[in-house]
Amino acid sequence: MEMKGRALSWAACALYAGLVSGRPVHADGFAALYAVYWAGLPAAEIRLESRSGDGRYQDMIEIHSTGLPRLLTRFHGTARSEGRLAAGPARYDTTYDLRKRHNSHISMRFVERGGAVIAERGTDDTSRKPPLAEEFRRNVVDPLTAFERIRGALRNDKAAAFAVPVYDGARRFDVQGQIAARASDGRLRVRLTLRPIAGFKGETSEDGDPDDAPRPVELTITDDTSLVPLSMTVSLYYLPLVVQLVRFCPADDACSIETDPDAGRSAHQ
Repeated sequence: MEMKGRALSWAACALYAGLVSGRPVHADGFAALYAVYWAGLPAAEIRLESRSGDGRYQDMIEIHSTGLPRLLTRFHGTARSEGRLAAGPARYDTTYDLRKRHNSHISMRFVERGGAVIAERGTDDTSRKPPLAEEFRRNVVDPLTAFERIRGALRNDKAAAFAVPVYDGARRFDVQGQIAARASDGRLRVRLTLRPIAGFKGETSEDGDPDDAPRPVELTITDDTSLVPLSMTVSLYYLPLVVQLVRFCPADDACSIETDPDAGRSAHQ
């Protein structure tokens, strides 16, 4: 099961932070726990953090497989991104364990060259296959930065369609989206499509054989200036993968996904 590519890349694009009405959002960021279910069964827990200020951002997502996926993959990964909201990412780093491989790294640095910004591998990257051609790494963003772009597109023009070019260190895909419906309870339903461009069907993947068909995602997000997601559903191996908020983490709470007794329970009740 390809938890690393699907979870850390695509889920990070469709999911950011969902907090119910009355949520304690701070100006400098937030932290929250999420539960992931596949075919109705526990599949993973997610801890998401975002910190911003002075036009800069620092985001982190941690994913820990549970249930049957944990027995099959032993997957645990953390991804971090930082950069400027107006300019884009400066660096993106992922550390993960998958099956018998431990402490694997995906490292990207975004450098200006020839009038464009190119995603280059960092010195601590442990990927065993070559990166995609430069044409697929030009003027792209990492999966965590992608949602900053999605929120910006929704905030600037909620009626318009948008597209975000994403590169996760192995695969290049577009996130296309538009508003599907506006509910009376203050929620937006956003229709996203993850459209593969390069690196699929075994071109560069080290962990399975991801298909190259467009993948629809249903995202529910608050219809306000915060634009915070509340839930996300995507099909994985023809079965629904559902991500739901468990709870917000106070600033003084480490909110560990491996020890928190509420994670993976209350969101699915």
